[in-house]
Amino acid sequence: MKLNSIGLNAEKSKALSKDLNKLLANFQTYYQNLRGIHWNIKGKSFFDLHVKFEELYTDANIKVDEIAERILTLGEVPLHTFDDYLKNSNVPIGKDVTKDEKAIKLIIDSIKELLIIERKILADSDAADDEGTNSMMSSFISEQEKTVWMMKAWLAEEI
Repeated sequence: MKLNSIGLNAEKSKALSKDLNKLLANFQTYYQNLRGIHWNIKGKSFFDLHVKFEELYTDANIKVDEIAERILTLGEVPLHTFDDYLKNSNVPIGKDVTKDEKAIKLIIDSIKELLIIERKILADSDAADDEGTNSMMSSFISEQEKTVWMMKAWLAEEI
């Protein structure tokens, strides 16, 4: 078994990097959705949601960087073109979203897609003894589950 420079199985790291690149592409789409709804939200909830969406896109931007840096740490190259992001993303694209409920539902639907990928990476990183990736995914998952709960509460919907 060949080990990479941080002592992990090189083949497993390469596979994890592929999934991390998929997550990166989805996060970039999510980030851009958040920017769009931040800019375009209208209505009586504007002041509250404008601030919340900025908080979310700032967090997403940090996570994008963390994912890309983890891919590099594992010895691979992060995706970095819009073309790559669109080809590898399952997050729904929100265009011209101005209504509060539609914006919140877009966030929930986007996070659902992120969580699916993150849970796969969590399981695979555990099997690869990759604590760095595992810890990152665990943190992302718990934060995003809380965000979904809060968004569902705002919509007055059950989890």
